[in-house]
Amino acid sequence: MNDLFKILKEKDISLPSDVENLLKSCKGFTFYETVDQLAYAAVNGENSSFQVKYDIPGKGEFTEAVVHRVSNGISANYTEPYMRRRDPDTMAISDNLPTDKTRFRDKFGYEFDSLKLETLNWLKEQELAVFFYFAGWENLGVTGIAIAPANAGFFAMGLSMLQRILPAKDLTNGFVTESVIYVAPTFRHTHFAGKQVVVHNRSEELHEIYSYNLYPGPSAKKGLYGALLAKGEKEGWITAHCSTVQVVSPYDNSTTFMHEGASGGGKSEMLQHIVREPSGQILIGQNIQTSETRLINLPIFCSFYPMTDDMALCHPSVQKDNGKLTVLDAENSWFIRVDGIKDYGDDPFLEKITIKPKKPLLFLNIKSKPDCTALVWDHIEDQPGKTCPNPRVILPREIVPGVINKPVSIDVRSFGVRTPPCSREEPNYGIIGLFHILPPALAWLWRLVSPRGHANPSIVGGEGMESEGVGSYWPFATGKKVAQANMLLEQIMQTPMMRYTLVPNQYIGVWKVGFKPQLIMREYLTRRGNAKLRSDQYQEARCSLLGYELNYLTIEGAKIPSRFLQVHRQTEVGPEGYDAGAEILYNFFKRELQDYLKPELSATGKKIIEACLAGASVEQYNAIIPMNYQYSFITPSDYEMNSIN
Repeated sequence: MNDLFKILKEKDISLPSDVENLLKSCKGFTFYETVDQLAYAAVNGENSSFQVKYDIPGKGEFTEAVVHRVSNGISANYTEPYMRRRDPDTMAISDNLPTDKTRFRDKFGYEFDSLKLETLNWLKEQELAVFFYFAGWENLGVTGIAIAPANAGFFAMGLSMLQRILPAKDLTNGFVTESVIYVAPTFRHTHFAGKQVVVHNRSEELHEIYSYNLYPGPSAKKGLYGALLAKGEKEGWITAHCSTVQVVSPYDNSTTFMHEGASGGGKSEMLQHIVREPSGQILIGQNIQTSETRLINLPIFCSFYPMTDDMALCHPSVQKDNGKLTVLDAENSWFIRVDGIKDYGDDPFLEKITIKPKKPLLFLNIKSKPDCTALVWDHIEDQPGKTCPNPRVILPREIVPGVINKPVSIDVRSFGVRTPPCSREEPNYGIIGLFHILPPALAWLWRLVSPRGHANPSIVGGEGMESEGVGSYWPFATGKKVAQANMLLEQIMQTPMMRYTLVPNQYIGVWKVGFKPQLIMREYLTRRGNAKLRSDQYQEARCSLLGYELNYLTIEGAKIPSRFLQVHRQTEVGPEGYDAGAEILYNFFKRELQDYLKPELSATGKKIIEACLAGASVEQYNAIIPMNYQYSFITPSDYEMNSIN
């Protein structure tokens, strides 16, 4: 459909000047209106296989990706292992608006204007794919237009799925374009030594995103996340980095969870079913030193209804003034990592929905052959014998059974941390028990430091404990860190009916647990509803950064061993290993929190950070922002006396 300018004239729509000049002077372009059209373009028409390749000056022909048409959609595989994960160092800011991020001129040594001109001139020499999109939900979010080389149809398809493609009929009269994505993959070779680079160029009216690579993570997904965060920073609202799920117990209790965390922190996994062992039992974990396993019996699971997978709009217009945070999905499809699915039967729900979907899916880093079926457990190898840690599938939310399409209020706001093994001989920060209860002030601190954690599968590089920054969405934000911290604290203080938990994944001490802790927490807290814990069931954690730890937990008559609740009780860890791990955690917090002690930080925020730097107790955190007694695990007399019985 190439009568785009006629449509725009009829609807009184003006394009940004650079976009209009590009489309009027380029070699040619096709205007797309549906995902199906872009799926067709991904393999250049009726082909079953297509290579996305470019002639690189000084390098010759280079194939970026091999694309297959498969029975369940489109499968794309990058020829370079580096391109199969998001590089956390992709962003550069080319404008002069306020930012704490690295400016393009400082990172690369020259002004962006010259590269922008080169980029637009290169695009003019290409056949282009063009479409409008909306990042957000209904009328809350950011409008935009995407411009990519026509042969990069799989990338355009992914973007059109993640953020809703807008057909001409859905463009309102006077439609305003708030963002633009320009895609120029050859520039990573000619200008950036093969690295993923995404440049954000903001003005008061337009947010331009220049994607110099074809992995959708830092641009089509996180790049537009940045545009949402930039709009929210100006208007005073947040797009949270989280999954959201409404869970219903066998006794008809309903609890809604919002699970936040850095990449790899268990957001997508919060929407997954618990897989039973062949015996029908649930494996809690396996001791990596002794190979001992611990299992429990659960006769029936809770049912659940997913709402968000990675991004949630916390817009003022949807808040219900009920003391809880209300959210909406900020995406049209979900970018699901399937590295945890190793074989058939590991996740029957995802396997069923992806093998025979109602709409075409986009698979990345999954083995495939033309006209066959892409299988989510069959991951491409980065090298012989080593599978890619970041296999993905883009799943339209409209085909997910039971998906919620309206705003929901949150009951439990959890934060996930990837933890390494911890032992007395090799202490580490893997000292978090099955789950912990956090006072609001501590919940805020965890969202400031947002540890990326152990063996992150989603990004390139990064060993040990690193911070993903405020809200765990800071890598994608383009503005000011303290402004986001203030908004996050204000959000917490304005929602006093919320409960906050901290939950590990991968390891609890020397026990390998995967994502079971958050799934067991989901089952347990849903069954309890708003019932308070017994006063003898919890106590201040040995490490005060972990809030309150559990003394015991029983679910459907199955007792969780105390070694999973209090890591210092593990004989392989002991108080010595635990305390050494706590010291690592304290040092991490003290290092990362220094960045927030700026004059513009709110008075309450400064008080919380200074308390942490002084080694505050859990009682002291709770005194700064008390946990609301009606919806928390403590009673009025508890927090009024600043003590826990």
